[in-house]
Amino acid sequence: MIQSPLPILGLCAWSGTGKTTLLKQLLPLLRAREIRVGVIKHAHHSFEVDQPGKDSWELRHAGADQMLVASSKRAALMTEFDQDEPPALADLLSMLDPSRLDLILVEGFKREIFPKIELHRPSLNRPLLCGRMQHIIAVAADASLTLPRQLPLLNLNDTEEIAQFIVDFQRQQFCRHVS
Repeated sequence: MIQSPLPILGLCAWSGTGKTTLLKQLLPLLRAREIRVGVIKHAHHSFEVDQPGKDSWELRHAGADQMLVASSKRAALMTEFDQDEPPALADLLSMLDPSRLDLILVEGFKREIFPKIELHRPSLNRPLLCGRMQHIIAVAADASLTLPRQLPLLNLNDTEEIAQFIVDFQRQQFCRHVS
């Protein structure tokens, strides 16, 4: 089980289910409830966050193992990894500043063990994950389902309902972290 100084909750699903779309809808709802959210997203490929010709890009490509760029509005830390496997979620969690957050939402990292909400669309004809992944604590679906075990079934199209489930989870987990 992943250890975290803050409550951590994942969204897991087969590709094309709408994990990022849902996250984009949930973040403003959670912020309106005064929950400061950090997000970790797994990418399946190499990606660039800065542009060729920018100082940060030039310095990173010149050999900086970590490049921190900051202004009065934001800071971004880029860390280079020289490995074939993606970094472990635990290593990424250590990069976040828990004093600035109340909750960490994770997209992806399906194989890592920590609490997750499974997103499911029966129309995609993909199997449910919750039958074999015991750390899934709820399922959000866009149709009625028979689940392989007793779990909360949320309406994938009702972001308010999902946001409230996350708020309740965060409060319950926060109480555990504090006590």
